[in-house]
Amino acid sequence: MPDLRKLLISLAPLPLLAACVSAGSPPPVSQPRPGPVTTAPPAVRVPPSNPAPPTSGFIAPQVMRLPGLENVIGAGAAQLERRFGKPRLDVLEGDARKLQFAGEPCVLDVFLYPMQPGAAPVATHVEARRASDGRNVDRAACVAALGGG
Repeated sequence: MPDLRKLLISLAPLPLLAACVSAGSPPPVSQPRPGPVTTAPPAVRVPPSNPAPPTSGFIAPQVMRLPGLENVIGAGAAQLERRFGKPRLDVLEGDARKLQFAGEPCVLDVFLYPMQPGAAPVATHVEARRASDGRNVDRAACVAALGGG
């Protein structure tokens, strides 16, 4: 048995030596395969689909056009407050404004943006959802339910 113990003790450093040898050698490098040389196609300049934005930084908003919203779209904040009452939320962000009107049947978010630089913001977009669970509802039906129809 003593000879076996000596043998095991003498073999113990071998894994450490093997790790040192393999750690010092670089990994094999794969050689590229010969093949046809390809070049990238020439760059094609595509003009923008929208005209260049005005140099003043003003971007005219897109206006929602849906049946049943004629009395809301285009209205200013004062007109909307006369129609729906005091908004639950009135959020100003830059030259834009969001008014939120709420009742039992639904919540109506009206987004107001100026149509030209320096103009007062008017309603350009409307979102509507159920008050109970936040699911989307018909915008025109919500307007009518809140008294704006």
